[in-house]
Amino acid sequence: MFIILVYDVEQRRVGKVLKTCRKYLYWVQNSVLEGKITKTNLTKLKMELDRIIDTEKDSVIIYSFRTTKYSAVEIMGVKKGGEENIL
Repeated sequence: MFIILVYDVEQRRVGKVLKTCRKYLYWVQNSVLEGKITKTNLTKLKMELDRIIDTEKDSVIIYSFRTTKYSAVEIMGVKKGGEENIL
């Protein structure tokens, strides 16, 4: 499956959230990651994030797609991240 993950967390947790997400996904832009992921790895990612975030203050949103067959990406301005930047 393909997912887009966006997050809004308190500053002291941003680094941990980003580092965790980059183990599974490609960094695209500030607080946005995307990529293909297995169901097992998505479950692992969610468990790791659940240990980091404060569910009373932080937000993580995951959009999942079965296929990207009909999708298109248009970048205007600077491309900030991508597949070449995976850890």
